[in-house]
Amino acid sequence: MLIPQFLDNPFKIELSFHKIIERYEDIAANATGYEAERAKSILKEISPYPELRDGFVSAEQIEQDAEVISHLLAEIFPAILTDNEIKAVSLPFLNINFNHTRRFKSILDAAGKEFDLNIRDFDEHQFYIASCCIILNEFYGTQLNFSKPLFADIPDARGIMKHYRILYNADFVEIVATENAPILTQKDLNKLMNNYDDLALWKKTFPSGAWILKGFSLMSLVDVTVENAVSSLKSSLLGTDNAPDLQDSMSSIFKSIFKVTDIDIGFTSYDQEEGRFSSKVFGQKTKSYMMSGKPDQECDEALCSKSFNKIIKRGSYFAIADVDDFTLKNPDSCLGQQLQQQGIKSAILAPVIKNDQLLGILELVSHRAKEFNSVNAHKLEVAMPYIVDSIDRKLTDIQNKIAAVIQNYYTTLHPSVDWKFQREAQNYIQKTSAGINYTLKEIVFKDVYPLYGQVDIKDSSITRNKSVITDLTGQLNQLVYLLKQVEQYTSVFLIEQHLNDLQGFVEDLTENIKADSEQSVKNYLATWIYPLLRHESGYSVNLQEEIAHYFEQIDEVTGEFHLNRRSYEKTLSLINEKLAVIMDKRQDEAQKYFPHYFERFKTDGVEHNLYIGATIAPKLNFAEKDLRRLRLWQLMVIAEMSIEHHHLKQTLPFPLDVTSLILVFSNPISIRFRMDEKHFDIDGAYNVRYEVIKKRIDKSRVLGTNERITQPGKITIIYSKTEEEAEYSHYINILQRQGVIGNLVENFEVEDLQGVSGLKALRLTVQAEHNLEWLRNFNYQELYK
Repeated sequence: MLIPQFLDNPFKIELSFHKIIERYEDIAANATGYEAERAKSILKEISPYPELRDGFVSAEQIEQDAEVISHLLAEIFPAILTDNEIKAVSLPFLNINFNHTRRFKSILDAAGKEFDLNIRDFDEHQFYIASCCIILNEFYGTQLNFSKPLFADIPDARGIMKHYRILYNADFVEIVATENAPILTQKDLNKLMNNYDDLALWKKTFPSGAWILKGFSLMSLVDVTVENAVSSLKSSLLGTDNAPDLQDSMSSIFKSIFKVTDIDIGFTSYDQEEGRFSSKVFGQKTKSYMMSGKPDQECDEALCSKSFNKIIKRGSYFAIADVDDFTLKNPDSCLGQQLQQQGIKSAILAPVIKNDQLLGILELVSHRAKEFNSVNAHKLEVAMPYIVDSIDRKLTDIQNKIAAVIQNYYTTLHPSVDWKFQREAQNYIQKTSAGINYTLKEIVFKDVYPLYGQVDIKDSSITRNKSVITDLTGQLNQLVYLLKQVEQYTSVFLIEQHLNDLQGFVEDLTENIKADSEQSVKNYLATWIYPLLRHESGYSVNLQEEIAHYFEQIDEVTGEFHLNRRSYEKTLSLINEKLAVIMDKRQDEAQKYFPHYFERFKTDGVEHNLYIGATIAPKLNFAEKDLRRLRLWQLMVIAEMSIEHHHLKQTLPFPLDVTSLILVFSNPISIRFRMDEKHFDIDGAYNVRYEVIKKRIDKSRVLGTNERITQPGKITIIYSKTEEEAEYSHYINILQRQGVIGNLVENFEVEDLQGVSGLKALRLTVQAEHNLEWLRNFNYQELYK
């Protein structure tokens, strides 16, 4: 039998090649020449195998008909691509695949006979509902999109885990309803859409085997090992692991990046003031191969002169391909001796530098010679920015670890850049159809001008903490009252102990709330207090009613003990929605002036990126005026968002303020589309400067003060060139005449950022009481003229 990955499913699966056979029949009947003769030849060859058209459910039949199936599918599996493509025949979610390309077969052979190819993080619940959604879309015209990226993890012959994106082509599959397939009403459809979590309901509505899934699909794999490793690295570095755990996770990630099984990670911190290395970092001892058990050491003792000059003075990587040979040639080198004594045969020492300050040295070591060298050391460039940022964060704020969250947006292609993807897809189809080996080119837009802006909700974290404290304090006080009532029914000593603990929680909350305070309280209550309250035997009726009322109040959706948190979340949602609607509406207008790439993010506020340039719209004549018009538009729309928020604020549960910022960057840059993440990233080492400024600038301060550059009710414009100041002064003048911006304009310097200095700022006051009716109806084109 053809066994699906999950036995319980609404489909009866029949493997069939009827669609491609019908295509050959059409060619044989209507075409002429070689194409028709080839089609007739194939039809003649498969004529003794009616099951290929009618469908079959036997896995053994696949093996018996393997050769004729291969001939039938030769057009889809061209021999010239067999060593390039990772492709096979399958059915979606079926735990069987065959007719592999040579490259696919070699990958599976390397994984071993015991390896089963399964989809990562895909369980029965997701599978069943995904199958049902396919049926609903096919037979009832719904638009239920349950698709998500599918991945498989396959080890290679050396045991290194490689990661592949799975792509399915279902052009040769059809769904047929059997007589047992139920007829659904609109009421049934509505009920299903509102009950994703009720798997029993879906199984009852879509009984097993009531539909036939007939045909075959093409499964293609794309190697995303490096991208997956970098993504995992980001997650590890942005997490809250302590240093040893972080080193372990980084070790496995770098194995994928360098394709080396024998690899270990170490870190040696650097004390800038004393000029000494230390193996103590993050408040605890970490593995340091340079120090080899020593707590600290002078730099010139730990490094030889060559490595000292390259790492400390030049800030470059230092690679040793063969430690034994290096030590032989440098007998006085403490570094070579230290590594040799630990059995290390090759190594890379990478300086971790931020703001031109050495924070420490990342150590990659192997017990095999030549695994690391000066050439592959540069693979670290893809990871070092994240390592530098993470180590700096952990070093400077160890007591208040921040679990950074990266929200990835899987978006469709923006209309302004869709044309280039269409062109490349057409090239690929034309070349491969002609039997030409063609690799899709990366999509890059060069020489585009970036515009970045944000309207950020001020003190959102502080407000959330206050709402959590208020809710938790009320909940704990209610529990204190209940425990005093329970005291007469159980051990007085036990109750007093719990009362002291609860009072301790209340006192801790009055001082400050930590990252884990809420979870600590919840765990304590679930472990010790709730079992006591639910032990109602012997409690009075009044007490039982009060306990029941308490448990009603802890409901996160309706309970009073979550009222402030719900109000806070509602506030954030209302502000974000209002700001996003304004931005999206105005974007439709701005695209008419000159097409440009646009993306918007909702976090604690609204951020946006815009890229404009000749390469995005090559059929149009891009000129400086197009950039200027978009810059004026950006300034005006941020002012509009700030004014709209001012009027909205008075109706919010929490009257939160917003701060606004615009980053001016006049040098053109390049952006590259990342296929795995489906969005554009800044491309090129120089352009990283722009990303650094963008990520750090809103937390910066006015040079020489503790004052934040962003303030409520004001727009801060960050720039670095005199020409930029003059340009934006003109825009400000225009908006002042419209009464949108106040007359006072502040001008100041910004504190230095990571490797960036000399930034300046203009800070404008928004006229928050501006007439909303005029604001909502004005025209940007007239404003520009």
